[in-house]
Amino acid sequence: MVSFKSLVFASLAALAVASPVDLDKRQELAASPRKGCSLNAAGQTLGSNAYPHTFNNREGLTFATAGPYQEFPILTSGVYSGGSPGADRIVFRPNYNGQCVYVGSITHTGASGNNFVSCITS
Repeated sequence: MVSFKSLVFASLAALAVASPVDLDKRQELAASPRKGCSLNAAGQTLGSNAYPHTFNNREGLTFATAGPYQEFPILTSGVYSGGSPGADRIVFRPNYNGQCVYVGSITHTGASGNNFVSCITS
């Protein structure tokens, strides 16, 4: 069974190796999936676009698990609390073997129209 904590840890470990991100930034990135999952579990949303909301994956992107998916904004500073969501999102599966799990990150940056592309660490 894959837990939310292990998926976030693995993602943050890859991020730490991929680029020099300070500890505060890694903690902010980990906070977005937690916030999205907790809002989803409570049946609550934020902002005029009602985040988290269903991510239909019309682009056919590959994630750590099969859907259904939810998306929630990632900000360059802090955790989304309403207003403009920016270009970047985390994608999570609300109920994977009884747990909410992070499955990937996406962005509008570099995509055509209102589409998304995967965020890839290198």
